[in-house]
This record gives sequence, C-alpha cells and structure tokens, in this order.
Amino acid sequence: MRVLVAGATGVIGGRLVPLLHAVGHEVIGLAGSPRRAAPGIVVADALDRAALARAVADAAPDAVVNLLTAVPASPCPRRLARDFTFTNRLCTEGTRNLYDAARAAGASRIIAQGLAYAYAPGEGLADEDAPLWTDRTPRQFAPVLAALLELERMTADADGLVLRFGHLYGPGSAYAPDGLFTAQVRARKAPLAGEGSSVLSFTHADDAATAIVAALDKEERGPLNIVDDTPVTMAEFLPAFARALGAPPPRRVPAALARLAVGGWGMAFMNGLRGAGNARARNALDWRPRHASWHDGLAVAGRAT
Repeated sequence: MRVLVAGATGVIGGRLVPLLHAVGHEVIGLAGSPRRAAPGIVVADALDRAALARAVADAAPDAVVNLLTAVPASPCPRRLARDFTFTNRLCTEGTRNLYDAARAAGASRIIAQGLAYAYAPGEGLADEDAPLWTDRTPRQFAPVLAALLELERMTADADGLVLRFGHLYGPGSAYAPDGLFTAQVRARKAPLAGEGSSVLSFTHADDAATAIVAALDKEERGPLNIVDDTPVTMAEFLPAFARALGAPPPRRVPAALARLAVGGWGMAFMNGLRGAGNARARNALDWRPRHASWHDGLAVAGRAT
C-alpha cells in the first residue's frame, strides 16, 4: 500500500514511518518545513492549498495518515489558545486541504490523530460514546476543542477513522529524557495543584504507530481510543515520575493559588481530565499496547524509547 504520512517528522510520525517500511508499505512522508527535509520526505505547507494538492497528487497514495500538528516547544496553560493557533489551523484548514487533495488523488483510506483526554469530566473511563468537553469548557481550551471537533467531523465526512491518543510520550515528546515536562519536574517547576484528581491515560508513540498500521487494512470508521491499560491519577503519577527521575517531590499548591498561576485550563489539566478506555480499539483493530502501563517507559524516563 502507498501511504502518505502528513506530519511524518513529528513524535508519532518519526516512529510510524520506519514501521510502515518494515511491514512492507511504500511510504511518502510530508513535512511543512524545509528544515524537516530528509530522504523520503516531501516538503509542502498544508495551509498552501495548491502546493499541497500537487504534493498529494504526485504521491498518488492509497491511504493518507493525518498527523498535522505544530505543538509549540513551551506551551503556556494560561495562553493555550494563543500558543495552539497554528496547530488549530492545521486541524481545520490544513485538514480540509489534505482531504480534498486525498480525494482528488483517489486515496481510499484516511486515518487522523485525535485526543483521548478531551472528554467531559465524568465517572469511570470514557469510551468513544462519551461526550467531549463541550459544556463549560475551560476558556483557553475551547478553541483547541473546536478545532478537534472540526477535524473529527471532516474525517467522518471522508469516511475515515480518528485515533484518539492519550498523553503522548516517547522520543521527542515533553516526557522524554530531554523533554520540557521532564525538565520541569527535575527543577520542581511542575507543582501538584489542588487534589490532582485528573485521570491520565498515556500512549507511547510506538503504540500510536502500531495502532495506525493495524488500522490501515481495517474498515473501522469513527473514533477509537488508543491508550494504555493503566490509567493513573495526577496525584499518583507526578510524585512517581519525580522519584523515577531522582528529582525532589513536586510542591503542593492550593487550588486557589494555582489557578492564579496556571489559569482555568491548568487547573483542569490537574483536576478535571477523565481517563479513557481502549476496549473498543483492542477488539476492532486486534491491537494491544506494547507499553501496557506508563511504568514501562515513562516512569523510567532515562530508558524511555
């Protein structure tokens, strides 16, 4: 199968492209910046409709994997809407351009990256029928969610599949040994705000890649949660991660004081997120996470690969 990977040089794309080659697919990688150019990588700005159409037509893919993101190196919770402006455009305008080009090129399979931690707060792990956080959404997260909803709508219209990934870790991520979040934990700059009652479902980039490969030859449509088997509360995770790094325990900050520092989304990230279940993906894709628990690699950041 000829597979076009849009966002081939990102955290997931970097693990996906060699895996696709290894299992016998013909891969065309797409990157938006010339500095990402490499053998097998085509440079085309997803927001340049004409240039993208030419690149996809030349690739003539059977399948298109949409990993279009531009997550900033140091996002600020209080300015999330501003910091994610470009990624939000890629999720909407860039995705529209990509799908129109894919349709014109005759691609028959579309798989897109979504989020498994955008569910509305609730009891238990969220399955794919649970509502996303559209009611009383934290203000800074609202534009991000709106862009994700539009991406999912366009993917459904294209008869495609959205894989909702959890908190992403692995090489190149914020949780990698050289990642931003790891550095903040080492420096004790990632405090535990409030009760830390958010439930986190993690996804290793390798497991994201294997799920995409598994989905290529399936007929599954709609959304699927691609997460590990071991959800964890923020109150449990953050001290455990600090211990694994040999770092001091995180400071505890009262909710009222923390809200002033990190805003509504920062507090929601610490206390409002709902974990997700992977049962439907396991059945539909015959897929299992190799990293069944965040303990496998994330908690031992020095060897997370």
